[in-house]
Amino acid sequence: MQAAEILGKLVGFRSVVGLPNDDAVSWIRGYLESHGIAVDVLPGPEGDRSNIFATIGPKEAHGYILSGHMDVVPATEAGWTSDPFILRAEGGRLYGRGTTDMKGFLAAGLAAVPKLAAMPLRRPLHLAFSYDEEAGCRGVPHMIARMPELCRQPLGAIIGEPSGMRAIRAHKGKAAARLTVRGRSGHSSRPDQGLNAIHGVAGVLTQAVTEAVRLAGGPFEHVFEPPYSSLQIGTVKGGRAVNIIPDSCEVELEARAISGVDPAELLTPVRKIAETLTALGFEVEWQELSAYPALSLEPHAPLAALLEALTGREPLPAVSYGTEAGLFQRAGIDAIICGPGDIGRAHKADEYILIDELMACQAMIEALGARCIA
Repeated sequence: MQAAEILGKLVGFRSVVGLPNDDAVSWIRGYLESHGIAVDVLPGPEGDRSNIFATIGPKEAHGYILSGHMDVVPATEAGWTSDPFILRAEGGRLYGRGTTDMKGFLAAGLAAVPKLAAMPLRRPLHLAFSYDEEAGCRGVPHMIARMPELCRQPLGAIIGEPSGMRAIRAHKGKAAARLTVRGRSGHSSRPDQGLNAIHGVAGVLTQAVTEAVRLAGGPFEHVFEPPYSSLQIGTVKGGRAVNIIPDSCEVELEARAISGVDPAELLTPVRKIAETLTALGFEVEWQELSAYPALSLEPHAPLAALLEALTGREPLPAVSYGTEAGLFQRAGIDAIICGPGDIGRAHKADEYILIDELMACQAMIEALGARCIA
């Protein structure tokens, strides 16, 4: 099957983040097994979603991981000019949800399988396809935890997020959380009988702003824009009417961290202030929504040199978006980003990928296979 045909199959699976993905997993497994590839389907703790791990070549040797996620964001944006879950070809473009982010990379990898399977590989290539990346990289940690039983220590992992087929060495880490504060409702004419949850949260918001200002003062890592860790409040929800004491308030906030900084720790000062509200009679709930570490691959790392040779272009120092790459690096596996498409097309109506981008990615993967023969 050609990469575009495979992409059509993948786009047709509505593998929206947070939903079951059995149909996509079953099709990919069947395709790989039809080419003689052994496949491990790794169910997650949710029970209705799975990761996939497959090895082409000798499992006892050290090889490379080709990593991508099977899930996509919902296709609820206004402006779609065709069904987002039916691939549409027009003028060298392939339109559909996930074409760029990131089923295009999966399709290119799967299209390369017949050629890779026919090669006398001395080093294996591993396909590592995850679920729920769009919910904060929730699926891949379960697969990484099982790597020691699935393969020898890999030489590196290529994460195929859309990068215009130019390798990327670094991105920030991220942590996001939801704070819910519950007080006591009542009529606004009797504030003494209620407990205003929005008033309670005010001090928490002030602390978050204080932390954001402090982080802007450094430390700095100048490959990033901005070159410092950051913290922001994304949403605040609470109250029903101006004359009703609000009995609950919900805040969502996130931190993005430069290399060597734990993004979850950046939220700790805010969480500590929130927890003091219990002494005032409030109920406080803190829920971690997502967390993944930064990626930082050294400029002269062998994996960076390999990707420069495969793509013909020097890797970029960093990007602003996050990926699963930092989780592989934290597990002791060098990681780098390189995949087809443009991140600027992701999460938008009429998301698309160029056919030429698909072909370039497939060629890169096959060239990597050729390097694993010697």
